[in-house]
Amino acid sequence: MRVSLLPVFLLLLPLLEIAGFVVVGKQIGALATVALVMLSTVAGSALLRHQGLDAMNRARAAMDAGKDPGLQLANSAMAVVAAILLIVPGFITSAIGLLILLPPVRALFWKMFGRRVVFTSQFGTAGFRRDANSHTIDLDSEDFSRGRPDDSSPWRRLPEE
Repeated sequence: MRVSLLPVFLLLLPLLEIAGFVVVGKQIGALATVALVMLSTVAGSALLRHQGLDAMNRARAAMDAGKDPGLQLANSAMAVVAAILLIVPGFITSAIGLLILLPPVRALFWKMFGRRVVFTSQFGTAGFRRDANSHTIDLDSEDFSRGRPDDSSPWRRLPEE
């Protein structure tokens, strides 16, 4: 039976952050510790605001160039996670957030987790388009019923190809 370490980490994280406050506070003083935490929060907020706008511009530029915007969106998502970690008060989360901001670390994360991410976008030079060979039928709730199937319905048969 495989046990996930994420719940244990989430339970230990506040205790580790408090220990970090105590250790840093002893070294540089209480006011400087609070100032560092406030600076981290302000920097994370500014980064989050900047990344939100910049992510859309980079994705649009990639689509206009006829490229898949997946990698740009993944990098932007990692930068948003880093900004959120900087906003959370604490030195451990801020250190992890700063590490994620480094391009080699983001490349390592992409290498580790990128194969698990599947992008299903199809786009042309004018943006996203629908696949012409799709067999998907979009119905509203009033168009769908679970009654007895009608064998004479044209929707019961696929067109001959």
